[in-house]
Amino acid sequence: MKVWNITLTIIMAIGLIACGGDKSSSSSSDLPAPKKESTASASSSENAEANKSNRKGKLVYKQYCVACHGADGKLGVSGATDLSKSTVSMEERINQITNGKGMMTPYKDVLSETQIKDVAEYLDELIEG
Repeated sequence: MKVWNITLTIIMAIGLIACGGDKSSSSSSDLPAPKKESTASASSSENAEANKSNRKGKLVYKQYCVACHGADGKLGVSGATDLSKSTVSMEERINQITNGKGMMTPYKDVLSETQIKDVAEYLDELIEG
């Protein structure tokens, strides 16, 4: 029984670290740089910009979120919410990613505002209609 408790504790610790509990092990250099806003009018379509944002959001999600939420948003490690059933607004998503919620690590000191917005927008792809 003692071995089981130790094993379970180690697994839980690994899960917490993977979900962002240890900020020192994460490197933001693997992420795309935040996009600088241009004052010139955009010549590309809004759809192309949304796709670009979603690709960046997916990269951020894969690096920081998939360990707890899973590739499809349904994993639920350490009490993580099933993102496929989410009904929160975009503003609430951005707030939760920025400031954390429950056991979720706040990412305000890890990700740029643009990266947080990109991942919040990417979550639309995981929500079941």
